[in-house]
Amino acid sequence: MGNKVLALSGGVGGAKLVLGLSRVLEPRELVICANTADDFTHLGLRVCPDLDTIMYTLAGINNQKQGWGLEGESWHFMRSLQRLGGPDWFKLGDRDLATHILRTNNLAQGLSLSEVTRNLCRSLDIGQCVLPMSDDPVGTLLDTEEGTLSFQDYFVRRRCRPAVQGYRFAGVESAVPQPQLMALLRATDLAGVVICPSNPFLSVEPILALPGMELALQHCSAPVIAVSPIVGGKALKGPAAKMMRELRQPSSALQVARFYRGLADGMVIDPADASE
Repeated sequence: MGNKVLALSGGVGGAKLVLGLSRVLEPRELVICANTADDFTHLGLRVCPDLDTIMYTLAGINNQKQGWGLEGESWHFMRSLQRLGGPDWFKLGDRDLATHILRTNNLAQGLSLSEVTRNLCRSLDIGQCVLPMSDDPVGTLLDTEEGTLSFQDYFVRRRCRPAVQGYRFAGVESAVPQPQLMALLRATDLAGVVICPSNPFLSVEPILALPGMELALQHCSAPVIAVSPIVGGKALKGPAAKMMRELRQPSSALQVARFYRGLADGMVIDPADASE
């Protein structure tokens, strides 16, 4: 039996489970693959929300109350930006800016997102391996009652209010899955794959939509275990339950199980959903 666990994760909800796994596994035993279809360029800076949430959480410097961002953050930049009439709908804290500026600069110098992430993790004393799902850009687009919206426009600017009619991932067909990720799925020392309780549609499906990813998961020798993000018909975090209803699906752990049918070998649900 292998000794490495691969976690497929989105942002806040997934990061909480990743933190729990980090407390029962040695650093070398845990590999995290983060969704990057939420990434976008804002004010000229490349922002990777899910990667940053995972890194800040593992480093113990995240804002635990809100789940994202840094603890003890200050907002002088945002107040100045607002005063000058700039776009202030996406909050960039003074300390958080350093991550985005350094990432943008390093990418412009020719480093891959994987290399940038590895360097950031090293600087933050993170022993676990954190991987972006791909070094190629992928962008989530949502078809809503208000038209097609990019993920951050829907999630942050519109606060998930518009009803969702469909979604897609721009660029995913030509994106190459992160090579270490694919190698791990073929490795003999893989003990298991955990699909974190992240939004199945917006956080996990972009990873699964990468060419060859779903097939690699189906053929890997380790068990694949999904953790339901729906408890008692409600989402642990984010708009998953709302989206399910808008897409004419039951908001239930059972429906999540249907979503992962043929991919997951088992599923963790809350006792509240035992009847399902």
